[in-house]
Amino acid sequence: MASLALSFPPAAAKTPSYLASSSSNFSSSSLSFSTSQSHSRSSVSACIKCDLGNGNPSIPIINERTLPKFLESARIEKSVNRTNNTRLKLFSGTANPALSQEIAWYMGLDLGKIKIKRFADGEIYVQLEESVRGCDVYLVQPTCTPTNENLMELLIMVDACRRASAKKVTAVIPYFGYARADRKTQGRESIAAKLVANLITEAGADRVLACDLHSGQSMGYFDIPVDHVYCQPVILDYLASKSIAAEDLVVVSPDVGGVARARAFAKKLSDAPLAIVDKRRSGHNVAEVMNLIGDVRGKVAVMVDDMIDTAGTIVKGAALLHQEGAREVYACCTHAVFSPPAIERLSGGLLQEVIVTNTLPVAEKNYFPQLTILSVANLLGETIWRVHDDSSVSSIFL
Repeated sequence: MASLALSFPPAAAKTPSYLASSSSNFSSSSLSFSTSQSHSRSSVSACIKCDLGNGNPSIPIINERTLPKFLESARIEKSVNRTNNTRLKLFSGTANPALSQEIAWYMGLDLGKIKIKRFADGEIYVQLEESVRGCDVYLVQPTCTPTNENLMELLIMVDACRRASAKKVTAVIPYFGYARADRKTQGRESIAAKLVANLITEAGADRVLACDLHSGQSMGYFDIPVDHVYCQPVILDYLASKSIAAEDLVVVSPDVGGVARARAFAKKLSDAPLAIVDKRRSGHNVAEVMNLIGDVRGKVAVMVDDMIDTAGTIVKGAALLHQEGAREVYACCTHAVFSPPAIERLSGGLLQEVIVTNTLPVAEKNYFPQLTILSVANLLGETIWRVHDDSSVSSIFL
């Protein structure tokens, strides 16, 4: 059998000035922060800014343990017991070990020891190398490419924990694959999102923690509790550091289905105006832009979506925004799926910057100069602490 080894190189510590304090707000004229107090406890924030000038992409920089300032400090500092960790175990699958390591660093824990192997015929073998009897176990595994293999690995990890007498098993799924198959749009189609939810539940998971699901109704497909983590605060923090004048900003939804997401995003950016790209699909992964609702002339347009897959929607939307007179176009999303030919499209010059998070691992071969990757490790680590301590999770975001 072939073994998959996980290694985590240490990262240097550095703190950007715009993350140096805990409470902040937008001024009426710009997207810069005014700060009033310092963090009383420490936190981890990571960012990858791709600079290919020397032929090599930059590496993540892990900073102090800070949370996005859009999460009010009064809610964040609410008493959560972070010392009762003897019965808390955190394990990583092979899909995104770097994110798992960052989460563990934020929480002040070591990743649990686990053996994950592939047999010659592709079967997956999982063995926990430490006791989890009576423990709250958290398994970090996005179901990204290869989707089916990573999903199966997660199911086997859950089963291993259940058979090892874990008290509770929580599947931490930063990216939930099959989320787009959440309804029937034509006759004789499957609803794969519900099927995957059933598989995770039947495998023995007691709870699911997921980031920015494609649609909110996916939470209802599970017969177990689901904690939905919103990653917008991480992106909002980064945009605030750019000090874009509020009167120059317009938030754009790349399709009608994303209007609620874009409206919530715009409200945080000094209640910025909203524009909508009217899109018609002629097939799966194929988008055709038809019209723009709203005014973007002379504005800095920020397109907001939950994921970028083949980038057809984002790039055609950016082209339309430039045609309508937008000065600059930024693309922001949580999940960087980046299926071919996404990289060629995104690096074509239509976008000033493409801002994503590390819910999915982005291979170095997919780096391009306009790409910025932000870490959601702190957000996930804080959520795990709150779930473990039976504290409120939704109060962070409301």
